[in-house]
Amino acid sequence: MSETSAEAVADAAGAAASAVSTAREAAAAFSGARAAAAASAASSAPGAGSWRIAGIAGAAIGVVAAGAAAGVAIERLTVGRGMRRKARLALDSTGPYGALRGMPGKAYADDGTELYYEVDEVETDTAPLAPRRRRLFGRKAPAPVTVVFSHGYCLNQDSWHFQRAALRGVVRTVHWDQRSHGRSGRGVAQHQDDIPVTIDQLGRDLKAVIDAAAPEGPLVLVGHSMGGMTVMALADQYPELVGERVVGVALVGTSSGRLGEVNFGLPVAGVNAVRRVLPGVLRALGQRAELVERGRRATSDLFAGIIKRYSFASKDVDPAIERFAERMIEATPIDVVAEFYPAFNDHDKTEALARFAELPVLVLAGVGDLVTPSEHSEVIADLLPDAELVLVPDAGHLVMLEHPEVVTDRLADLLTRVGAVPAGATVGRYGSSTAQPG
Repeated sequence: MSETSAEAVADAAGAAASAVSTAREAAAAFSGARAAAAASAASSAPGAGSWRIAGIAGAAIGVVAAGAAAGVAIERLTVGRGMRRKARLALDSTGPYGALRGMPGKAYADDGTELYYEVDEVETDTAPLAPRRRRLFGRKAPAPVTVVFSHGYCLNQDSWHFQRAALRGVVRTVHWDQRSHGRSGRGVAQHQDDIPVTIDQLGRDLKAVIDAAAPEGPLVLVGHSMGGMTVMALADQYPELVGERVVGVALVGTSSGRLGEVNFGLPVAGVNAVRRVLPGVLRALGQRAELVERGRRATSDLFAGIIKRYSFASKDVDPAIERFAERMIEATPIDVVAEFYPAFNDHDKTEALARFAELPVLVLAGVGDLVTPSEHSEVIADLLPDAELVLVPDAGHLVMLEHPEVVTDRLADLLTRVGAVPAGATVGRYGSSTAQPG
């Protein structure tokens, strides 16, 4: 056997061993999820019935992990562990995503939680005001429109990277990290007083950010997933703010309620059991956060498969984008994941949507979204008949990263309609804006 052939055989053997390792990780994830589910059910409802339910739930959770691991195992037949690690490091060091920064600021929630935000100011025109504007506003120009971006569950403000890049210098924007996410502080009420987080609390947090970062002038509220729910909660609790200052709303991949009916692409037989015990499972895992975080790091390939499945629908997503999404989600501690999850089952802001009835509204979702299915966006659009409904084919939950050009285009159109962006301006992909001849 030649030296080259020997190397090829050795490489194949190594790949096969790596695939076996992934299978073992899948089995560990499967059995671990099942055991955690069983422990949770046993602690809350002892008896043979609970054990059976827990077993079904653990199996259903394991299906997701095993399914993701199957794809990872195939990848490992062609790409070695060391090569994948080098690829991750390369993507982390060279990927431009999430590198945009603005003027930092801090707001404080009603329980004292520190909320971090950044402001990108509009490029000011130093030319004197036109005569008509001087007559209307005297020597002082009116406050500019501020676009406030609220991110989703287990993400942070950088999830709006493409939209932020496109709008930079064109319109004033505020990007903030929800409590316990990104650079914001851990929720004081949750961390110190063990008070469950609620979507209403997130709405009050958004109000605190607006008061600090955009205390005057018109507002456009943009929310993805949990961020959209946050916008609805703000409208529910502060209708006067919506009536007096909000001039437009964009709801991306979100829901106004009935999230307990989402099956996450799982078989129907296991979904009900998962819903019943998953909060307890997450709570138990959150109590062993350090151990779980070590497990997440040890099985990073497996979690990458799960993240990809629930973030994207198309098959040709830029690997750097996939890695960017992984980093954001991996950065969310497991106890925060557990802390927020129950709030979604209680979320119902259907009636609050009426606050937006007289406003220009964009409702956008990916057709392949398994987390907040596009049917939920259709329900929102049905309740707001004047809203623009955009369903993006071949797109998943992170549609603003997967198909940024579609989201940016529709958002720019909304901003033009509300007067936040001049009708003669073109928003460029990388933030350039050029005036078109009239």
